[in-house]
Amino acid sequence: MGKRIGVIGTPGKWSTEALADALEARTGYRLVIDMGRVTLDLTVGRLMYQGVDLCTLDGLVLKKIAETYSPDALDRLEMLRVAEARGVRIFSRPEAVLRLMDRLACTVTLAGADIPMPPTVITEDETAAAETLARFGSAVFKPLFSTKARGMVLLDHGAADTAARIAAFRAENPVMYIQQRVDLSGQDLGMVFLNGDYLCTYARVGQAGSWNTTIHAGGKYAPFDPAPDLIDLGRRAQAPFGLSFTTVDIALTPDGPIVFEVSAFGGYSGALQGCGVDAMALMADHVLAEVTT
Repeated sequence: MGKRIGVIGTPGKWSTEALADALEARTGYRLVIDMGRVTLDLTVGRLMYQGVDLCTLDGLVLKKIAETYSPDALDRLEMLRVAEARGVRIFSRPEAVLRLMDRLACTVTLAGADIPMPPTVITEDETAAAETLARFGSAVFKPLFSTKARGMVLLDHGAADTAARIAAFRAENPVMYIQQRVDLSGQDLGMVFLNGDYLCTYARVGQAGSWNTTIHAGGKYAPFDPAPDLIDLGRRAQAPFGLSFTTVDIALTPDGPIVFEVSAFGGYSGALQGCGVDAMALMADHVLAEVTT
């Protein structure tokens, strides 16, 4: 009998379904799980989704815990810890992903590992935020919970509406994460790792006129061949998190390479479109090797 491995993600979305396809091709079993419809009953120790107790599966692959990052998504990860405690292998482990959903938690871990990052200030004080912007000249104000640059605001010191825009940002984000704008030269990199092993690197090339390079903002994937020292930087950046699959966001600046963040779930689409690497198949093989040992 084949292993029963579910994929937690967004039903109907390409990467979720492609990962489920890869696992189904190898096991004959398919289950795509929307965490918004999962019920945890601690009285009986069951984690139910459409009549299936997730605690009885051989494994779970985390492709997406929620469509948008928020503190609520952290609670979904806590629910999965129940299945893990019952012996279900989860890729990546909920505890590892928890440390990446909050941008500040990721940043503090990277700083502790001496990973080069853009100058960054975190504050709840609007005066301190304005002083930071004056020192940086130009800065990106980032929500603690967001992906693909959603909710990020680019501010320039000296603009007439700066104070009002800082106040508006703080109204939605009481803890302000402020990062100096850096020269990306029109692109940044996604360096892909599977179980800590380097797979490939793709570039995200920004659309003309856009201050960020995300695909969400019109960026395009392109191949990129990194030098060994750059691969080593990516490897060191992802190492503290212990993820099954991840992408490290790196930018090449005039002052040297910097790391923006380590992805909680990795870029399957970037690996395929930018590198020609079928990371879904590689991930499926890795998961099956792990659950059969």
